[in-house]
Amino acid sequence: MGKTVLITGTSSGFGRATAQKFHAQGWNVAATMRSPDKETQLTGLDNLLVARLDVTDPASIDNAVRATLDRFGGLHALINNAGHGGHGIFEEFTDGDIRGMFDTNFFGALNVSRAVLPHFRAHGEGAIVNITSLAGIVSGPTSGVYAATKHALEAMTESMAMEYAPLGIKVRSVAPGAFATGFTSAYRDGSAEIGDDLKPYADKLRQTIQGVIRDMYANAGEVSLVAEKIFECVTQETPFRNMVGQDAEAVAAGLSSMPRQEFLNQMAARMSGG
Repeated sequence: MGKTVLITGTSSGFGRATAQKFHAQGWNVAATMRSPDKETQLTGLDNLLVARLDVTDPASIDNAVRATLDRFGGLHALINNAGHGGHGIFEEFTDGDIRGMFDTNFFGALNVSRAVLPHFRAHGEGAIVNITSLAGIVSGPTSGVYAATKHALEAMTESMAMEYAPLGIKVRSVAPGAFATGFTSAYRDGSAEIGDDLKPYADKLRQTIQGVIRDMYANAGEVSLVAEKIFECVTQETPFRNMVGQDAEAVAAGLSSMPRQEFLNQMAARMSGG
């Protein structure tokens, strides 16, 4: 029968690369996405199920898990990859903007985990890998809301890793830096109207940050590196948190070599153009 993995957000980027990685390694793959009717590359592959799953819709989660079990007879790993981002200073985000991002990036991952954990517990084994972000380790100007969702998911991952290890269930996070996934094109700016007293500052800050982001993505790695790390987290022993990418490694090195406040001061100077 082989082992089976369910992956959310497989229409592009890390999710698609991870589906291809597990499939190449002989796993059964449930590649889930909000609009499976638009999928062309994964559809038709042997031992690969393309299914609809919206992490904010409990019914679609249950249907996708049930379809996976019906098709493959078991489930051994979950990759919580679905998410979306947003740029803007705090006052540019409405309450609805913020809650919407948390619904997908944080509560969505918990919703899918909650649906598969009873199955894992019944069999005494399983693995959950939450895809967070470098922003979940260190935040920065205009990324506060997105970073907050990923910080929350990092915290939950650490707690769940300790809670579920005695039950035979591995929980890990993978925190990628900048990779050429097209993810930033899906970023949504906050929708709140801000006053004329704040707008010039917000616009200037956004331009500066976009320049920093362009520099980061100019040296972006291949998404296959993230897929490799995710596969490693499922199949081997790894730390609770796994950072991937040159920028992520540089941040990890900086945080380990100086007090966090000193590192943040240096980062703030760079991002403000100082």
